[in-house]
Amino acid sequence: MPTTALAHELKPYKSLSNDELRQRIVAVKQELGDRLLILGHHYQQDEVIEMADLRGDSYLLSQMAADSQDCRVIAFCGVHFMAETADILANRPEKLTERGGQRVEVILPDMAAGCSMADMAAIDQIEDAWDELGEVLDTEDITPVTYINSAASLKAFVGRHRGIVCTSSNAKAAMEWAFAKTSRVMFFPDQHLGRNTALGMNITNDQMPVWDPYATELGGNSEAALEASKVILWKGHCSVHQMFRPEHVAMFREKHPGIRILVHPECPQEVFELADEYGSTGKIIKTVEAAPAGSKWAIGTELHLVNRLKQEHPEQEIHFLSPVVCMCATMYRIDLAHLAWSLENYRDGTPTNLIEVDDETAKWSLVALERMLEVR
Repeated sequence: MPTTALAHELKPYKSLSNDELRQRIVAVKQELGDRLLILGHHYQQDEVIEMADLRGDSYLLSQMAADSQDCRVIAFCGVHFMAETADILANRPEKLTERGGQRVEVILPDMAAGCSMADMAAIDQIEDAWDELGEVLDTEDITPVTYINSAASLKAFVGRHRGIVCTSSNAKAAMEWAFAKTSRVMFFPDQHLGRNTALGMNITNDQMPVWDPYATELGGNSEAALEASKVILWKGHCSVHQMFRPEHVAMFREKHPGIRILVHPECPQEVFELADEYGSTGKIIKTVEAAPAGSKWAIGTELHLVNRLKQEHPEQEIHFLSPVVCMCATMYRIDLAHLAWSLENYRDGTPTNLIEVDDETAKWSLVALERMLEVR
């Protein structure tokens, strides 16, 4: 079928000033009114966050947008898996019924905004690993658990195999739910969140083999290691949180006596265990908001968020827990030019960068997501 030419090409937007782009975005917002929701993930650039109607983590944003009575189009300033989750939640069967069958359209302003962690767990690798694992263990006695930072295809796999989705704030509850059903868990795709959570449940590292999808046999493990396992970790990680090192913690403690180390549980174990406090993005924000004036923090999470906390809380001393700049490069792809371009194309009848999860994948993803809600 011939493709419809876009009303607007992207290139001219890249030469416009931020002021001009803001004006054009605001014009579309005014024209579409409550039909449009712009969602801004915490890791976005400040100028994008300023345009957002709602700001939060990926699941909260999707849930808030799905609960809106008036929203008919979502522009998700985040990454691909987040837009997929928004599409699944906003267009679940009961919501479609409420709207007389009308879908909420979901736009990802730049289709190159992916997630390296999610990409480390491709569905064909997952299915091959599950089949291979079944030659050694009874997969009926393994519950798959996937972090919400994963593709819809992986969420659907988990849903079909009696598993559950988790966030960084309810990973322990999700694992407890899983262990109430089976003696083993397979955790995707972030090994660090899985490991740090399981360690807090008195599961030891020798009970947590890591499955490497590129290894030639059994994910690089022996049969004995798999048979002794409680949690099988997928070899994935967040490229941002992987950058934090124990020496960074030591440096800040030496240079800033009394400083507190606050990290995300996607950080490696050796950093996580040195921290004074840890938590999800939402918890990190709430911890700083609740801290008294004069508090000193070194925070191990994405750079844009740490800088925003620093700006919003000048009464505190806030540092980024690394001498190396590490931001979410794929999230950074979303900028005002892409946002204005995608919104104006939508307004003018040539929507682009629409994210629509197929019905079967959406159905099973929703099963796994709804299980998550049971343990929140």
